[in-house]
Amino acid sequence: MQRREFIAAPAAFFVSSRRLWAQGARRRLGFLAVGDASGQALNQTERALLDGLRERGWIDGKNLTIAYRFSQPADRLPASVADLIALSPDVLVVAAPHATEVLKAATATIPIVFVAVADPVGLGLVQSLARPGGNITGLATYVPGNFVAKRIELLRELVPGASQIAILTNPANPMHRLLLADEVPSTARNLGVALPIVQATTAEELDVAFASAVAQRADAIIFLAML
Repeated sequence: MQRREFIAAPAAFFVSSRRLWAQGARRRLGFLAVGDASGQALNQTERALLDGLRERGWIDGKNLTIAYRFSQPADRLPASVADLIALSPDVLVVAAPHATEVLKAATATIPIVFVAVADPVGLGLVQSLARPGGNITGLATYVPGNFVAKRIELLRELVPGASQIAILTNPANPMHRLLLADEVPSTARNLGVALPIVQATTAEELDVAFASAVAQRADAIIFLAML
């Protein structure tokens, strides 16, 4: 994902409001960020948004107000979404697939821009990449095909002869569920490799997942994502 592509959609939304800017009215952006609010610094993607908006003249605290809510821990997500909707922002920006699903279900009227979402068509977030439909659009980080197969091939260049490769997944991630239902089984058949599944929803569960991979005699492990 390119930095300038990331900020293009929300920036374009605000560019259309020059008259309000001239009158001194602030626009409001609701940001559903990954992680929690415990003093965590913004990640690179979130920082790119602020930098890109600033380059286009939109400055938080001047002509723009950004309201942050956070998607972690998991039981915080519904309240974070409800808080953002209650603010009636001009546009919502969201990262990660599950948070995007929850936000989409919460509003059919406020424009939503998603980032860091793989296969939004397969997840049912948009009708198609060319014509998203509804009140949601964004950037796809993956299109179905050989995502898992390519990672297996690269790993086997590093670990020649690996025939048992564990796949670390997050059961709360809807994209992982799609991969497990289709692409992972087909990759295992096509490449003749065993792909045992180990799972972790939180960082605290990683030790158990790694122990499970060892117990299943995995030669290596592929980490999809924790979001």
